[in-house]
Amino acid sequence: MNATTNPTNTYTVPSVSITTARTGASSKANVLGMRAMQERAYAKRGEQYLLIKSPPASGKSRALMFIALDKLNNQGLQQAIIVVPERSIGGSFADEPLSQYGFSWDWRVAPQWNLCNAPGVDEPRAAKSKVDAVRKFLASSDQTLVCTHATFRFAVEELGIDAFDNRLIAIDEFHHVSSNPDNKLGSQLGAFIARDKVHLVAMTGSYFRGDSEAVLTPADEARFETITYTYYEQLNGYSWLKSLDIGYFFYTGRYVDAVAKVLDPALKTIVHIPNVNSRESLQDKEREVNEIMQALGEWKGIDPATGFHQIQTTNGSTLKVADLVDDSDPARRSRVLAALKDPAQKDNRDHVDVIIALGMAKEGFDWIWCEHALTIGYRSSLTEIVQIIGRATRDAEGKERARFTNLIAEPAAEQAAVAEAVNDLLKAISASLLMEQVLAPRYEFTPKDMGPKEGFDYGPDGYQPGRTNVGVNEGTGQYHVEINGLATPETPEATRICKEDLNEVVTSFLQDKTVLERGLFDQENTLPEELTLLHMGKIVRERYPELNEADQEAIRQHAIAAMNITQQAKLALAQADAEGATQGNTALLDGVRKFVNVRDLDIDLIDRINPFDAAYAVLAKAMDEKSLRQVQASIAAKKLSIPEDEARELAKRALLFKNERGRLPNIHSADAWEKRMAEGVAALARYRAQAKAAQAQGESSNG
Repeated sequence: MNATTNPTNTYTVPSVSITTARTGASSKANVLGMRAMQERAYAKRGEQYLLIKSPPASGKSRALMFIALDKLNNQGLQQAIIVVPERSIGGSFADEPLSQYGFSWDWRVAPQWNLCNAPGVDEPRAAKSKVDAVRKFLASSDQTLVCTHATFRFAVEELGIDAFDNRLIAIDEFHHVSSNPDNKLGSQLGAFIARDKVHLVAMTGSYFRGDSEAVLTPADEARFETITYTYYEQLNGYSWLKSLDIGYFFYTGRYVDAVAKVLDPALKTIVHIPNVNSRESLQDKEREVNEIMQALGEWKGIDPATGFHQIQTTNGSTLKVADLVDDSDPARRSRVLAALKDPAQKDNRDHVDVIIALGMAKEGFDWIWCEHALTIGYRSSLTEIVQIIGRATRDAEGKERARFTNLIAEPAAEQAAVAEAVNDLLKAISASLLMEQVLAPRYEFTPKDMGPKEGFDYGPDGYQPGRTNVGVNEGTGQYHVEINGLATPETPEATRICKEDLNEVVTSFLQDKTVLERGLFDQENTLPEELTLLHMGKIVRERYPELNEADQEAIRQHAIAAMNITQQAKLALAQADAEGATQGNTALLDGVRKFVNVRDLDIDLIDRINPFDAAYAVLAKAMDEKSLRQVQASIAAKKLSIPEDEARELAKRALLFKNERGRLPNIHSADAWEKRMAEGVAALARYRAQAKAAQAQGESSNG
């Protein structure tokens, strides 16, 4: 898209584009009516504490039904309580005739026990009747209850932890929980685990929080058996959807003018307008919705049955637009919500065309026909972005392509506005990089020459001893990559983290604003090792303080390898595209192999790569050079001296250098990283001298 066809919005930044094999595996059911993820989760049904990490639309709700029914009928539990973040998601746990598909029991929730359908909001005064309902349920012989996180919190506060003994508690959208003491649900779950009298199933499509708080304490998390089903497995196993594009679109002026450029009326679309407090907002949400509808065509009225707006486009077709922003008429809003949730219309592609929302239609919102999620302004967290993207990644007949577009305001000339715009830009790129990591297959790293792994295909020549090998397991969506000099984890917990939780470590890395600023926009003054060794090392130590140094280093190496190999694969593919090479279903694997084959892969090489090189290459091509220089100048102006904790880590690295080379790093060395380590040693010496002088001054004044 160029300035001629797009006069007010010049820059499009493509981020992720993946193509899938469409194997159909993720939608095929076994003899019990379970899809691939559900079967994997059900195999662990005997565990007391289960954590299911699985993307939107993979069937977590039904997986929970299977597990809960087995616990109630075969494992001796009295009741199952399903806890969801908001009332609209309660519909996911409506009655299901599972026996029709081969399972032993049906899922039933009596109407009085689905508290998501009960009148009244979930706040302390109004929730009293719902807490009474929970009390009555616990005393009854009925087996299943559905309520919101808020209702459950109030019930636990009033009834106590022990009132729930011998019951299953299932927490949907588990990323709302936090180990922070101020998070009541998190504290309550900690108390349940300490008492050890309940079974817990936690489910999430994005197991990280936007505020970078840990979801569980390490000790509590170690109690859970984890079932991971990746985005790659989910999308690769679809029957219809074969490609997903994620892009960022930089605009100038009013966002409602930019929307007209990227909102294709032919695509089923969810538009999320900006929060009224954001800089993108025009401070009048009703007017903003009206202008978006005007851009689509001529308003012809409201359907009395559904409450949908009817808009006639220039080609003569009529669009049905659901407005979830206007809350001035509660009756009409309820009618629109009811029409969107109408089970009779679930498989009707023509039921609605465009949904315009502000705070709704995110997690748990199920509209399988959505082809385009269009979001204006950066949202409050990475989690929210992942959830919004999940609205468009449902598989549906005839739907071959899905996309997510994030409209971001172009940095303005005033310094204050530039700082805010840069903030949004960094968050957008952070979300983009995270999605690349989430969408990539899982890596299984081993040191070189450890031998082939069962189930992995190493290409036409097979596994080659003495070379760096890359194998792929199509069934599990895993890549086996050998890395020379790679540290291996020593304990079971560190091994689990390297296999299951690398994305969570990378998320913490990407949520570090300093890392993003330096890595993207201050590359002249920032060495790759400062990011890969120092910053990633600090993040791992803070995230896993209970592990020993060897395990922490192994996790650091695995996490930075996962990120850098994905990014370098992307660069290799971009180069191939520039040369006119076509990419098939194995595109990312081809990129990994191209990167690995260029040179013998070792951990020192990986540590010397800036993880943001690929992202910067895209920005440098897509952004106006003046804007890019302006952003770089604003970042470089904030150059800081070496902080004490970074100086201490540099001194540790200098000691390792001395053990290997027989000398300390030289501050005048031509090697930038050796020079940086020496600067760290000098900085630490200064900090220690200052501390000693301050102590001496304190002692003399006391004397």
